[in-house]
Amino acid sequence: MIRGQSRAALAVRRPDGIIVRRSIPLETWANSALRSVPFLRGVLVLLETLLVGMKSLTISANEAAADENPEKDQQLSSLAMASLLTVSLVLGIGIFFLIPVLVSRVIENGGANDFTANLVEGAIRLGLFIGYVWLIGKMNDIKRVFGYHGAEHMVVHAHEAGEPLTVESVRRFPPAHPRCGTSFLMTVVLVSIIMFMFFPRDPFWFLVISRIVLVPIIAGISYEFIRFAGTHQGNLWIRMFNAPNILLQNLTTRQPDEGMMEVAITAIEYAMAMDEERATPSDDSSQLSSTPFEPVNAVSAVTVDEPDPPPTS
Repeated sequence: MIRGQSRAALAVRRPDGIIVRRSIPLETWANSALRSVPFLRGVLVLLETLLVGMKSLTISANEAAADENPEKDQQLSSLAMASLLTVSLVLGIGIFFLIPVLVSRVIENGGANDFTANLVEGAIRLGLFIGYVWLIGKMNDIKRVFGYHGAEHMVVHAHEAGEPLTVESVRRFPPAHPRCGTSFLMTVVLVSIIMFMFFPRDPFWFLVISRIVLVPIIAGISYEFIRFAGTHQGNLWIRMFNAPNILLQNLTTRQPDEGMMEVAITAIEYAMAMDEERATPSDDSSQLSSTPFEPVNAVSAVTVDEPDPPPTS
């Protein structure tokens, strides 16, 4: 999935080997004038990314089952989308913010001062996050997702370097990228550790509320850092702080195979074609993008001739 100016472009390989292109309109509230407000835009980007990601997964699952149910194209309702988003945020805050608070409270009750207890809390949060990423990376389906994740980064690298979007060109670039969503999440964890380190831990209700209320502020700060770091890669301090983000991508990306790179190339070609009005958006299944457009490079944008296509991610 590649984000364009007004739509996200999604490319999915069906079980029969055909690569289907779909477009997902971006949320208007996330791309209004508020998008230019520092710190607030980070929260908007986070919420929009969650929504677009859930829609992409739904479409991908539908396309994977297209041969079994060709007429069936289930879409998440607004209520279902809001419910999933709420549950995701509640679980994320509960696991990665509140559990470390409760565990570190034991250390605090054992006589540790506020600074030490906050440091332990941050270490637990970091360990939970890395452990979660490592654990899900052991699942076979997630391994394929991480392969597509790497392919997505590689085509973006190639595009930003002005290289042709071909498999031969794309394979020369690394699967890690400094502006990755994983980097954003890791930055959130690191910023939270630094910010909470100097907060008082009493009374207990303040300790708990602060970890919930400050999440949007931490997300805003983290986004501004990622945004700044993306344009200042030559700065030594930026590279040092960003190093954990790149290292984490060793867990969340894998070297993709040729088929994955072809899907990623299709997605970025389609995103650019829609931005340049060379392609018609396909926001629903009745507009499946077998609609031809002229790719910027000589890459098959619709089908790939593979006798044994890999399963759809």
